[in-house]
This record gives sequence, structure tokens and C-alpha cells, in this order.
Amino acid sequence: MFSKEESRKLRENFWTSFGKSFPRKWLLYNTKIKGLSFKFYFDTKRALVALDLEDDLENRINCWERLVALQGILQNDYLPNTIYEEIYILDNGKEISRIYVPLLDQKVSIHDKGTWREVMEFFNSNMQLFEAFFMEYKDVIKS
Repeated sequence: MFSKEESRKLRENFWTSFGKSFPRKWLLYNTKIKGLSFKFYFDTKRALVALDLEDDLENRINCWERLVALQGILQNDYLPNTIYEEIYILDNGKEISRIYVPLLDQKVSIHDKGTWREVMEFFNSNMQLFEAFFMEYKDVIKS
């Protein structure tokens, strides 16, 4: 087990290392669509890249419907392992809609430096594909 401070430092070191290993300006919150953002997630059990919808319910539903209409394209041309969850509850209890790609078949932990390289490469390749899809279909998603 790690103390809170040790855990914090490991997390900080991971994200610093990721930024240095894959220096790139990611879209993340800069999508220009209210409530839509991309996220990297890595904890002691799993890693994933996600597209989150966190807007008010009406806007979330409208955007979700457009993303569902594009599901075949996303899964066939970009990311075959995407999981669509219209209702996704975050650890803090907040309800959002999420499309995500988990790192499958792996035991990873942000506390295990031996898994960092694999997670960094997963993040880099999958987020690039997610962003490429988004840039191609941004006008459809936004409309």
C-alpha cells in the first residue's frame, strides 16, 4: 500500500512522464462543443480514453443521438472496441454519457511503473484515433 502522498507523487510522475514521452497538444476540453470533452483515465485497476458528455440533459441527449448515429463509423473505421454508455455514473455520483475505449486484457496500475509504458502507448494511439474521428465528424456532432 502507498500513502496518499506516495500515491499523489506516482500519479504526478506518470502524467509528467506521459507528457514528456508523447509531447502533443490534445483536444481534451477544447472541443468547442459545450459539455463534450475527451479524457484520459488511469487508476490502480484500469486505463481508458473517453469522450464524455456532461452538459444539461437536453443538450446531452441531442449530442448523444448524433454520436449514436455515428457509432458504426467510429467502430468500423477508428476504434472497434468503443463502449457506449448513455448513462454512466462517475465515482463522485455525477451522471454523464460516455463513449470509451478501455485497455483490455491487462493488469495495469498507476502505482506500477512497469505498466506505464504500455498505458502511455495505449493513450497515445487511441486518443489520436478518437480525435481524428472527432475532427472528421465535428460538424455532424455539433449540429
